[in-house]
Amino acid sequence: MELQAVPRVRRRPRNHSCQKMNHSSTEPAETIELLRYLSKVETAAIETELLRDYRFGQQQLIEIWGHACAIAITKAFPLTSLGKKQPTVLVVCGPDQNGSIGLVCARHLRIFEYEPTIYYPKRTPHTIQQDFTVQCEKMDIPFLSYLPTEVQLINDAYNLVIDAILGPETDHTDVKEPYAGILVTLKQVKIPIVSLDIPSGWDVDQVTSDGINPDVLISLMAPKRCATSFSGKHYLAGRFLPYDIQKKYDLNLPEYPGIDCVIEL
Repeated sequence: MELQAVPRVRRRPRNHSCQKMNHSSTEPAETIELLRYLSKVETAAIETELLRDYRFGQQQLIEIWGHACAIAITKAFPLTSLGKKQPTVLVVCGPDQNGSIGLVCARHLRIFEYEPTIYYPKRTPHTIQQDFTVQCEKMDIPFLSYLPTEVQLINDAYNLVIDAILGPETDHTDVKEPYAGILVTLKQVKIPIVSLDIPSGWDVDQVTSDGINPDVLISLMAPKRCATSFSGKHYLAGRFLPYDIQKKYDLNLPEYPGIDCVIEL
């Protein structure tokens, strides 16, 4: 069953004319448009177009997304709001693209004076992931050799957990170890969880109760269909998308404030 996008976006029609309006003109009325929620197929198609037709590089996209995620986290959890003496953050990274976004996010959080620690249990041989890993190591970001199964140790050591484990590219029905065990552990933590793009363990296309239940979700490009059931704080990082792609897929993205690269939905 196809999900309907519930949230609405209030925005003004785009005016590409450079002419000034005369005194007899009336200002364009505001319109109400549905924010589009993407399927797994649509998400992959947009990314393919960005890489093939618009000549974005994969490393470039990951950098854009990771930076935007870090910005959203600073908005949701400012340094002054953290309960512990040290601004510690645990970033759990999976083996695919979402894990790479988590690595970039951790690096930018370090620049923003947070203290991230990364758990990256299965490092891949791909050059991009290796590059992002080295960048984090060179910034003295520690890597855990294992994730404590004693949940209270995680609660005591960190202010929040960033879930960069399973993205839209992952088959949620075939989650293998060590990630299945990681999800079991993270479901029990009491500190806030921030999921990047989709909560790990969720079906991209359907409302689901499986997987992690985060406090904050940061959608990339546009929200995914599963996010229609998300009730926590929801941010969108999609300002970089070319207007022609926005129009082609009827994304109806909101107007971002000022020069911000993220917006709270």
